[in-house]
Amino acid sequence: MRLVRLLILLSAVIASGAATAQTWPTKPIRLVTAFATGSAPDIVCRLMADRLTHELGEQVIVDNRPGGSSIIAAQAVAHAPADGYTFFFATTAPLVTNQLTFKSLPYSERDFAPVAMVGKNPFLILVSPELPVKTIPELVAYEKAHSGELSFASDGPRNFSGMIGAWLNKVSGMHMLQVPYANMPVGIRDTIAGRTQVTILAFAAAQAFMKSGQLHAIAKTGPENIPGFEPMATVEQTYPGFEFGGWFAVVAPAGTPDDVILQMNQSIDKVVQAPEVMAKLDEIGVTTGGAETPQGLAEFIGAENDRWEKIVREIALAPE
Repeated sequence: MRLVRLLILLSAVIASGAATAQTWPTKPIRLVTAFATGSAPDIVCRLMADRLTHELGEQVIVDNRPGGSSIIAAQAVAHAPADGYTFFFATTAPLVTNQLTFKSLPYSERDFAPVAMVGKNPFLILVSPELPVKTIPELVAYEKAHSGELSFASDGPRNFSGMIGAWLNKVSGMHMLQVPYANMPVGIRDTIAGRTQVTILAFAAAQAFMKSGQLHAIAKTGPENIPGFEPMATVEQTYPGFEFGGWFAVVAPAGTPDDVILQMNQSIDKVVQAPEVMAKLDEIGVTTGGAETPQGLAEFIGAENDRWEKIVREIALAPE
C-alpha cells in the first residue's frame, strides 16, 4: 500500500509544475542532512553539495540537523516551502524505518517527493580479534557451544545495528545479548577490548579498525562490494533472504515542481557517475549505479518499506 501511495504522490508532483527548468535555480539551495559534521553521511552529502554547486550554477549549502533519530531533519524538510530550494539528503531511517518503530511522527512519507538515489552501503558483522571465529557459521557454532557468553554492541534496538543483531539472532537461533550504547565509539572500544565480542557497523565507521586489525569482519549484510576487502562473505550465503543495507537518497518537500525534480535528478546522476566521485564513494564503502528516476526511487522506497515491515515483525519490535 505504501508503494501505491508513493506512486500517487509522484504523479501529483509531476502534475504540479509551478516553476520551469529554465528559471531554476536563481538562489542558493539547502541540502538538509540528519547527521553531524564529519560523519560518513555528512561527508557524502558535502561531496554531493560541492559538485552540485558547479553543476547547477548556484551554491548548494549543507544544513546539518542531527539528532532525534533523524526526525528533526525530516520535519524541517517536510514543512519547508516546496519551491525547489530545500532538499533532504535522507537515509533509510527517516523515510522507512521510523514509520515502523515510532507510534507517531511529526511527518509522513506523503510529505516527501522522491528525487534521486545516491548510493548504497552494507553493514559489517565484526568481532573482537580474541574471538576465535572467522565466518558466520563459526560464530553461530561458538555461541551455541558457549551459551550466554556472547554479547554485541549496538546503537540501540531501534537502530540499524540493534535490528541487524536481533534479526541475526532470530534466523540463526543464537542468543547474543544486545548491549546498547548511546555513544557508539564507546561500544566499538568495548568490542576491541573484548568486553563485548561482536559489533555491527557501516564500512565507513569500521574501516580504520579493520585495517589496524583491532576488529575482524566476518560477513557483510548486503551484496555491495567493499573496496580493498574483497572477497567477503555475505550473511545471505548462510541465511538466504538476509539482506540488510543502508542507502542515501535525495527527496524534496511534496509539491516541489516536477521540472525542478527532474533537473535535480539529472544533475545528481551526472555527479554520482563522475569517475572521481565514484572513487571517493568507494573509499567509504558506498556504491552507486546512478540516480535512477524519481519513479524508480519511489518504487525502491516502497519495496524497502515492505521488506522492513517483515523484519520488524520477525524480531517483534513494537513501536514506541
